[in-house]
Amino acid sequence: MSKIHDGLPASPGIVIGPARVLRWDLPAVPHGAIAPDQVEAEVQRFLDACDAVKQHIRSVQQRAHERMGAVEAQIFEPQLLMLEDDELIGGTISYVRENLLTAERAFEWRVLEWEAQWSHTAHPMVLDKLNDLADVQARVLRRLLQIPEPDPAAITGAERVVLVARDLIPSLVVQLDASCILGIALDGGTRNSHSAILARSLGIPCVVSLGTLSDEVAEGEELILDGRSGRIVRQPSEEERHAYRERDFQIREWEQELLLLAHLDAVTRDGAHVALRANLDLPTEAASARAHGAEGIGLFRTEFLVVGRSVVPGEAEQYQAYRQVVEAFPGHPVIIRTYDLGGDKFPTFLHLAPEENPFLGWRAIRLCLDELGLFRAQLRALLRAGAHGDVRIMLPMINEIAEVEATRALLDEAAADLRAAGETLPPRYSLGVMVETPAAALSVPELATHVDFFSIGTNDLVQYTLAVDRGSPRVARLYKPFHPGVVRLMHGTVEAARAAGREISVCGELAAHPLGAFMMIGMGVDALSVSPSSMAEVKKLVRSVSRQDARAAVHDALAARTADEVVDALRARLPDQLDLSLFAGSWSLSKSS
Repeated sequence: MSKIHDGLPASPGIVIGPARVLRWDLPAVPHGAIAPDQVEAEVQRFLDACDAVKQHIRSVQQRAHERMGAVEAQIFEPQLLMLEDDELIGGTISYVRENLLTAERAFEWRVLEWEAQWSHTAHPMVLDKLNDLADVQARVLRRLLQIPEPDPAAITGAERVVLVARDLIPSLVVQLDASCILGIALDGGTRNSHSAILARSLGIPCVVSLGTLSDEVAEGEELILDGRSGRIVRQPSEEERHAYRERDFQIREWEQELLLLAHLDAVTRDGAHVALRANLDLPTEAASARAHGAEGIGLFRTEFLVVGRSVVPGEAEQYQAYRQVVEAFPGHPVIIRTYDLGGDKFPTFLHLAPEENPFLGWRAIRLCLDELGLFRAQLRALLRAGAHGDVRIMLPMINEIAEVEATRALLDEAAADLRAAGETLPPRYSLGVMVETPAAALSVPELATHVDFFSIGTNDLVQYTLAVDRGSPRVARLYKPFHPGVVRLMHGTVEAARAAGREISVCGELAAHPLGAFMMIGMGVDALSVSPSSMAEVKKLVRSVSRQDARAAVHDALAARTADEVVDALRARLPDQLDLSLFAGSWSLSKSS
């Protein structure tokens, strides 16, 4: 009898094959001490090991560049920076000198301290930092303990297999022989983890966040891996094999059709244009977004500059990152969100005390208005980037007009200082807010007199409206974006923004869901912002429906009593030939990201 495991889809494709379970453990570090006269030699041994590992990572990075491209090669930059970080490297040296520890023991201690600083969060960016740290730790320890690097070719052998593991370090993924790997199934990870990005670049189907699969599956056990739905089927029946092979054929035809849409206009059947913009986490993703046909950027998250870092990024570094994205989209808006820190995203340099309810605590605009040194540097960098294109500054978690006024005052002050210093700035800047709380949604008429645009962050708006933690498995069933209360709140938000003459867009996961996008078209939003990988599917949806039908569907949905009735009302107005099961985005709302 077959067994089903649901995770998160990370790289599309359906494969059937035997499991190869990979156990990947850090080298055991023996207890040891050194004599005082051995200290400097031990320090040098450690530095030599770090230098050797840096050279190895650069060679892996070069291989990634040759096999996959510049964006994928950038994934290894954080590891190189770690090996130059004074807190990690200098802290290890201090332990050698002050505690007379061996280099491997001192390094293990220092890494454990770093892990403790980050371990309170489940944010994907921090999880990637931890994965990078584990990669660096394993390589440095092997060098110090004179343990040879594992041979990636020996991991699979000659047989084509589905690789099952708790997680995979990026440098191992790059070195895998893709011709021997049918698919990758990981207990941990996220859709945008480094390993998932590399799997997509290599064309290897991948499912992540599978829990304890690697402990449960047997070596050689037959698996079906569906990288589009995020499902693993163990010991499948012949009927299941046939069904998945047929689904694979349908999806391949669907993907060929989507390829033709990249540079067509996002226009409904009755002529309504809906701007499709991209959500970005990193500047290097801008090229991919443009290749997928994005009409600008609807959400550029800036937390990559600070999360998991021990030092505050400088203004110049931020300016270059923003400028890189702006110059990739001449003539199109680039909406850059100011730091949305707090909750599960804290840089180590803030040294914050734990909070009882961090998602309701010191986060986003509240934190920024208290940490003015951090905020001013970002605002200055954003204003300078505005000289290179249509930069629009967006504030997260706004509840009060006073928060907008305080930010405007800081921006006016920064602009005056920059002009006095000879910087060329545009005559005005555009400032908008994310609608993420019921308070913000109900205050749109008042906020509209102080801002230039709005963007609905559906992930948090649903979470705060329903009082449901979308990352909690215990209440995941209660996270319902199509709950009637949520639908009415979003509809009122759109209506109020349009009445005030302000642009209104949507940048949460709901925009990439076919029913969610259809509903937003019916509500009258100006733009949808989604990940580059979802762009073609959303464009397909836009071009397949009419705004008139979408409006009628919203009218029916507003009268619904339950989430299921809302979904039924939306489905009833979709064209019969539109198969929702082919949309990768149709799975995204049933699983946390």
